[in-house]
Amino acid sequence: MLITKKIFTACLLLLFVVASAQGQPKKVIADKIAGIVGDKIILQSDIKNSLADIARQGGTVPENGECLLMEQAIISKVLMLQAQKDSLPVTDEEVEADLDNRIRTYINQLGSQEALEEIAGKTIYQIKDDARESVKEQKLAQAMQRKIVENVRITPIEVKAYFEKIPKDSLPFYESELEIGQIISYPKASRELEQYIAGEMNNYKKQIEMKVTTFEQLAKKVSEDPGSRDRGGQYQINRAEKTWDPVFMSTAFRLKEGEISSPVKSKFGFHIIQMVQRNGDDAIVRHILRIPPVTEEEISQARRKLDTVRSKIIAGTLGFNEAASKYSDDEAAKYTGPFITDREGSTFVTIDMLDKEMVGMLGKMKVGEFSQPTPFESEQGKKGVRVVYLKSRSQPHRMNLQDDYSKISNFALEEKKSKTMEKWLKSKLPSYYVMIDPGTAEDCPQLQKFSTDTKGF
Repeated sequence: MLITKKIFTACLLLLFVVASAQGQPKKVIADKIAGIVGDKIILQSDIKNSLADIARQGGTVPENGECLLMEQAIISKVLMLQAQKDSLPVTDEEVEADLDNRIRTYINQLGSQEALEEIAGKTIYQIKDDARESVKEQKLAQAMQRKIVENVRITPIEVKAYFEKIPKDSLPFYESELEIGQIISYPKASRELEQYIAGEMNNYKKQIEMKVTTFEQLAKKVSEDPGSRDRGGQYQINRAEKTWDPVFMSTAFRLKEGEISSPVKSKFGFHIIQMVQRNGDDAIVRHILRIPPVTEEEISQARRKLDTVRSKIIAGTLGFNEAASKYSDDEAAKYTGPFITDREGSTFVTIDMLDKEMVGMLGKMKVGEFSQPTPFESEQGKKGVRVVYLKSRSQPHRMNLQDDYSKISNFALEEKKSKTMEKWLKSKLPSYYVMIDPGTAEDCPQLQKFSTDTKGF
């Protein structure tokens, strides 16, 4: 009954765009009501526009995608209405934060606030106003779904039973996966070199202000930030985002539009920052980054420091996680732990997710080993030293209980949650008025089980 998690997530985001861009001429617009749940209507245009957005963004949906989206829309309305009955808390602050995050996502995808406003045919404020109620309904539905499945647990017997139900010729094939931890030390450059770099940054600022060159041209030429260099140093930022360096953010938001900062030092290096455009807590900035070089002696000092830490770990007097928390200069390690994760937060990663230097190191390591302190260069071009821990390595294989228990357990848990949701819906649906457009019901036979009004529109 339930739509897949991937499509469900896409729906939540895309329905936001539909709600905020009803005037967009490129989208399919219709006024036909596809369904009613309680006092809430589902427009056929919402469903078709969502499909169009998925296709536009390169996504794929099944051939019956329209039926799946309609099914999810009905389920979401029921969940939302029940959440209102149960007085589940969804604050205005949560809704606003969600709106801001979604706006930023689309700005990043489209390249600028102007591009989003042009596509939507509305200002950012109008987009948020139009989408606010839709987002609140979505968050209520999510809250209700979490409440329904929050106590669902899985036992080892259930995991085994789930696995044994999978046809042997359908078992997925997994590439080699690894669990890898690291402790990183970034040596500090000498004070003299830092002063030299700061002087160079002051000179860059003067060149731009005297119109010898432009900020964009200079950023492309000298900036050491690979993430923004090709865009002339430009970023879209928000004051509430915690991933940005606090010094960088505080400096940026003190600037007036067009103003360029004096050189400032962040954890990445030295910056000069230009405020391009600001709208409340959202802003477009440009920056130039220079990283003060470190000497071989400073690298050697970092190696000696981590060698001492490694010796304590091997001797058993210091735990790896504790060592990372105390001694690693990797900011992520202090909050999420020392293990490398994929985009979904899993600590099981594949070789293609790692830098080539680490791949070379791992080829010589056995499971359970700690590497010697080894110099490397971060994605931002920062030189450091790291100790790598190979916790586990799986060989390419077909899914099996021994190697993939945690994965199978998660699959089994999701199935159990899905069945719990289905049971809940079956018990709750009769208490809600549901009417589906006859044409839609004919095209999507699976929707007929939802309808409590057989007369139609």
